Amino acid sequence: MNMWKEIDRNAKSWIMEAGHRIKQSFSKTLTIEAKSNANDLVTDIDKSTEKFFIKKIKEFYPDHKILGEEGFGDQISDLNGIVWIIDPIDGTMNFIHQQRNFAISIGIYEDGIGQVGLIYDVVHDELYHTIKGNGVYLNDLHLPPLQGVQVNEAIIGINATWVTENKRINPLLLAPLVKHARGTRSYGSAAIEMAYIASGRMDAYISLRLAPWDIAAGIILVEELGGVATTLKGEPINLMEKNSLFISKPDLHQEVLKNYLNGGEW
Repeated sequence: MNMWKEIDRNAKSWIMEAGHRIKQSFSKTLTIEAKSNANDLVTDIDKSTEKFFIKKIKEFYPDHKILGEEGFGDQISDLNGIVWIIDPIDGTMNFIHQQRNFAISIGIYEDGIGQVGLIYDVVHDELYHTIKGNGVYLNDLHLPPLQGVQVNEAIIGINATWVTENKRINPLLLAPLVKHARGTRSYGSAAIEMAYIASGRMDAYISLRLAPWDIAAGIILVEELGGVATTLKGEPINLMEKNSLFISKPDLHQEVLKNYLNGGEW
C-alpha cells in the first residue's frame, strides 16, 4: 500500500503542475482569432503535457509502462505490470472553443486492475482522486458511495449524435431513454462526465467510441464508489482497444441495459 500512496502523491504533484502549465497557455489560446491556429496550439500543448508526464514517470518509475493519447509512451500489447494510461487534455475541442470543460486524466493499472485514478478539471481546480480500496475524493472532500436511482430521476450524459442517424447504433434504441430520463447533458469530455458521476452531478454516461485514455481513470473512480462500467452490450471493457461505454450507478445500469438496450442483444 505504501507504494501506491507514493505513486499517488507523485501523480498528484505532476498533474497539478501540468494543469498550471496549461492555464498559462490561456493568454495565447483566448486571443487566437482563427480556430484552425488554435488547433495547432492545443496539439502542441497536448504533446508537451504528455511528454512532461513521460519524463517524470520514466525518471521515478523506469519499469512502468505508459499508454498515452499522443503516442509518446510505450508500444504495449497488454496491461501486464504497472501501466499509466494518460490523456493530457481530454476535451480538446472544448479547450479550443471554451477554455473550460476539459481535464487531465490518469489511470494507473497493475496487471489490468485499476489502482490509482486521477481526473483534474483544470479550470475549476477540481481534482478527483482515488487509491483502490480507499474511497474517492474531490480535492479534500470524501465522496459517498453511489446510491440507486431510476431512469425518470436520472441525469444522463449522452451526445445528440447517438440519437440521430449514425454508423454505430440505431438511434431508436436510445431515443426512448432520452425521453424518459429527467434530463440529458453533453459536456464533450468523457473524463469530466465520469467525474461528475463520481461526485453525483450526473447519474450515467453513454458513448459509442472511446479510447483507453478517455476512460481509464474515470472507470477506477466510479467503480470505487460502487458504480458499474461496461460496453453498451453489457460486456467488460477492454482497455487495449476502443470501446463503447455505459457507466452509471448500479441500479440504473441494470434498468437501462434491460429496458432500453435489450440486455445488449442488438
